[in-house]
Formats: sequence, structure tokens, C-alpha cells
Amino acid sequence: MAQLWGGRFTGETDELVYAFNQSLPFDRRLFFQDIRGSLAHAEMLKRQGIISAQEGDSIIEGLRAIQNDVLEGKLTVGGNDEDIHSFVEAELIRRIGDPGKMLHTGISRNDQVALDMRLYMRDETDGIRKLLLSLLHTIAAIMEENTETYMPGFTHMQKAQPVTLAHHFGAYFEMFRRDYERLGSVRERMNVCPLGSGALAGTTYPLDRELTANLLEFDRPCDNSMDGVSDRDYVLEILSSLSIIMTHLSRLSEEIIIWNSNEYGFIELSDAYSTGSSIMPQKKNPDIAELIRGKTGRVYAAMNSLFVTMKGLPLAYNKDMQEDKEMTFDAVDTVKGCLKLMEGMLRTSTWNSARMKESATMGFSNATDAADYLVRKGVPFRDAHGIIGRLVLNCISRGCSMDELPLEEYKKESPAFENDIYDAISLSACVSRRTTKGAPGSVGEELELIRKWFIEEE
Repeated sequence: MAQLWGGRFTGETDELVYAFNQSLPFDRRLFFQDIRGSLAHAEMLKRQGIISAQEGDSIIEGLRAIQNDVLEGKLTVGGNDEDIHSFVEAELIRRIGDPGKMLHTGISRNDQVALDMRLYMRDETDGIRKLLLSLLHTIAAIMEENTETYMPGFTHMQKAQPVTLAHHFGAYFEMFRRDYERLGSVRERMNVCPLGSGALAGTTYPLDRELTANLLEFDRPCDNSMDGVSDRDYVLEILSSLSIIMTHLSRLSEEIIIWNSNEYGFIELSDAYSTGSSIMPQKKNPDIAELIRGKTGRVYAAMNSLFVTMKGLPLAYNKDMQEDKEMTFDAVDTVKGCLKLMEGMLRTSTWNSARMKESATMGFSNATDAADYLVRKGVPFRDAHGIIGRLVLNCISRGCSMDELPLEEYKKESPAFENDIYDAISLSACVSRRTTKGAPGSVGEELELIRKWFIEEE
């Protein structure tokens, strides 16, 4: 079997070795990026006079024809070629003959694959950011519709203080907005062009690397050819960013799973995003949320795998770096799928506001506000804390909420209590009085900032 590097060898590669070494079964995904890079390189070679205009035009026409045939289904990317670069070059030579052999002038598969991965990761980063933006719009819509939907806030999985559903989802908005911005920051750092780095030490041909970078919409060429072919920092950064996205998706999934339980009943999932049981007819399971939570480990594994692969590699290129692809592709696919499903699941869900309000009321989430009431009456906070603790025990023994406890029971603990205690500990009062920046009472201000942010981003 002919290889691009076959001139040095007199014997055939063992079939098992060839299969183990071959990357076309998975790097075929880089086909369009490889074509794009080859087109830019051919255009640069032509403009620099390294190849003739006729040869350049023939190569460009041939590459475009190959791309069109793949798009139209007339050509399948596959076969026995070693990798995507070999496939494209072999197909080009088959179609246009000797001019096709000029395409590889001044470049190596090392800088080709580095380029293809950068183009691919740049494209996928842009796509994932769009999905994040869609999810952020859905979360913002939930916030807009639920500024007065009261619910308990939790610490240690215990009811703590009353908040609104808008405020709760505001926390997730901030998480996913940071994810969106984090990917944007990574994109800026990785937007340099490695093409022209050659195998590791550049080339003697008078390449115009600035032109190639410009044609491929990079900010500039990389400054060091060895770094250009051996750097996978940007893949590690993106996988780290994707892992954080999955952490946020998993946390939200966990809450959806809890809220969907009979014990909570805060959320009703659409039938389109739920499944049933093969034996228990009453079940409506949050399987999509559970799968998102479970698939988080796949993305973590991809990140960890590449860190382990890269940690001991000397400069410059090593074949180990072929392992940067399969699990990265899987991580990208996983994150994209999970973002789409989370957005759809949230968009089609309904919220049981009455159940959430009842849960906040019966969970003594207004106990801190009752203590603050006493402080405003001149009672030291530490004394107020003890008084309210005893009143909570009283309510527990009676099986009632603080709103339902008779005034005389309050007065037994402190003469400072008056009838206005009930207004002070209402959920609406508890929320509306918390107006410091970022608190539930300032969610209107938060939403206004979110609206302005969307305008700036879009």
C-alpha cells in the first residue's frame, strides 16, 4: 500500500500496525477544514510564485470539485488512506495528475493537522457559544415570568431563606454566561495560524504566512514553528471549558431531578422530555436530566485523557498527539447535545408555583426575617436568634407554620412582638426587603442588565 512517506521503506507495513496507525476513520471529520486549509495554501503558493498560476488554479479547481462531490454525496470520505490529508492529496492527484503533487510544497502533515484542529475547534467553539446563548435566552425568559414565584432557597439541602424562581435561575444565568465568555476568551487565544510551520522548523520556501493566516481568518501566524506543530493548549482549554459547562448542566439537572420528585413537585416536565417505566405504569421519569448528569463524566474523561497524553511529550510533534481527536470529538458532540436538550427541557416545562410557595412557608424559610423583626424592635440579634429558635420548635410541635402561630405564642417569648409580625414574615416581604445588589429583591435590576447584555452580544 503506497504511503506519502514510502520512499524510505523497502518493506510493507504490517497490516495490524497500519490499522493501529491509521486515523482516517475518525479524522475524516476534519475534511472540510483540511480542504479549506489546502485552498488557502494553494492560493498563497500561487501568489508567491512558488508554483505557477496554472498549477495553482488547477489545484484550487480540483480541491473545490472534491469538496462539492462530498457535499453532494458523490464522494465518500473513507478508504485505506492513512489520514484525511492523505485522502485529500491522493484524490487530488487522481483527478488532476502531477499538479496535485505540488500542493504539499512547504508544509507537513504536522502543521496540516495542527491547522485542521484549530479550524475545527474554532468552528465548534462558535457553535457551542450559539447554543449557550440560546440556553441563556430560555433561562432569562423563565426569570422574566417568575419574579414573584416564591420558593425556598437551600443550603445543605435544607430550606434556608425565601427567594424567587427568577432569582434561583439568575444564578444559573451567571454560570452559563461565564461559560459563554470563557469560550470566547479561549477562541481569542487559539486564533493563530500554524500552517507554514512545516514538520517543526519551517521551510526554505518563501511562504507568506501572513497571507495564509488572513485567508483563513486568523489574527496572525504563530510566532514559533515548534510551538505551532506541538501546541494543543487550546484543546486542553476548550475541554476544560466544556467540563465546566457540563458541571453547570449537571448541577441544574440534579435540581430538576429533585424538583420533579413527588416529594417536591416544583416542576412538571413535558412528555417530550420524559420517559416511562416498563413495569410501573405511574412513572414519569426525568431520564434526560439524568443522562445529562451521567454524560458529564465523558467530558471530564476527555479532558483528563489529553492532559495525561500531553504531560510527558518532548518537542515537537509526537504520534501520541493523534489521541487529541477521538475523545475531543466525543466531548464536543456530548456538550452540544446536552445543551440542546437542556434548553428544550426547560423551555417546555411548567412550574408549580403554589407548591413552591407552600414549601417555602412550611419550611420556616422566613425565620431569619422574624429575627430581623425583633432586631428592628431593639432586641439584640443573638437573643432574637434564640427566641425564634424556640418559636420554630413550638410550630413544629403544633404542626403549623410561623404565619399560622397565634400572636399570644409570640408574646410568650418576647413582648416586642406585635400584630405586624405577620406582614414582616410574609414571603413577599422577605424577598422584597432584600434589595442589596444581587439579592432576590433586586432581580428587576438584574433582568435589566441581562437585557442590555443580550443587545450587546447580538
